[in-house]
Amino acid sequence: MAEEGEVRLESTWREFCEVLAQAGEVLLRPDAPATPLDQAEGLRYLSRLARTALNMLVDSSDPDFPRLFLLTDDTIKIGADNPDNLYQQAVIAGDRTYRISGKVNTVPYLSFGSKANRYAIDGTMASTGEIELEQMEVAADGSFEIVASKAPQPGNWLPLADDSTFLIVRQTFEDKASQQPAEVRIERISQGPAVPALLTPETIRAQLLGAAAWARGTANTFATWSEWFKPTPNQIYLGDQAVFQRAGGDPKIWYGHAYFDLQPGEAWVLEVMPPKCRMWNFQLDNYWMESLDHVHQQVWVNSHQAKYEDDGRIVVVCADEDPGFGNWVDLAGHRRGTALWRWFEAEDFPVPQCRVVRL
Repeated sequence: MAEEGEVRLESTWREFCEVLAQAGEVLLRPDAPATPLDQAEGLRYLSRLARTALNMLVDSSDPDFPRLFLLTDDTIKIGADNPDNLYQQAVIAGDRTYRISGKVNTVPYLSFGSKANRYAIDGTMASTGEIELEQMEVAADGSFEIVASKAPQPGNWLPLADDSTFLIVRQTFEDKASQQPAEVRIERISQGPAVPALLTPETIRAQLLGAAAWARGTANTFATWSEWFKPTPNQIYLGDQAVFQRAGGDPKIWYGHAYFDLQPGEAWVLEVMPPKCRMWNFQLDNYWMESLDHVHQQVWVNSHQAKYEDDGRIVVVCADEDPGFGNWVDLAGHRRGTALWRWFEAEDFPVPQCRVVRL
């Protein structure tokens, strides 16, 4: 006999699983690769999306008690994640006021963006406010403080909007091994509850279904991007930069996406004269737009690591083994996949010239 007030949520769990299962439809798309490697990586990718979605929208979802977390790391990878980056996120709300504080330390590029996270709806994450290190007032000891709010504030201010739901902190390194990450904290300073509310069935249902929808929306967004790049293999895709910005891109970065398709023994060579810019990098990703294994293999190169030609040009060679010229980027066992070139704060945006050669 049921006790008074007893609730069974088994149907909610089934509903969550059914929505999450819909994310797997990306594996069955007509353009999706059917090789064992690509399908296995796709399945792993979906498990990673589920893991980070649950962290974001269940355990870290209270905008009154914001919690900084890594949406991506060296295993969870989304949307051509940058091997040179730490991506920290927090769930926020546009009608609150927050204090973001910390210490810069030695990271060379640090930016904060407020976003309207709509990945579960239409695959966008539009910017509602941006501030980065060169615009900030920083104390002599490297400490800083930013107020995030809708109303303008003196000093360092990160604008919020009614639909702001997400804070993104980008830390970009020239050398992660030698440069110290910034210390970052966030707290709500507007009026609100002193402790988090007790969980209700309605709340956990909304959180679980939101996490499943986010995983499904994210998987579909980047599968669609790969389909955009695929018809022009081994060339930089000349798409609208606004599309990449609406997906959460940094407005100070130019994004040159690509799809590569190589036969055994072939190498993909990219050449460009770099513009005056703050930094640049290039990386290889799999079909699902996850960066390849940058912990154990040299699957990317940046402006700090690179060797330059005598005339200042950059030559990048994507191949199974080091060809002995240019900057080698390891294909890491992949014959096909996606790639991304970034110019940070560049005066102009030259498109790398690409060719396929036999070694």
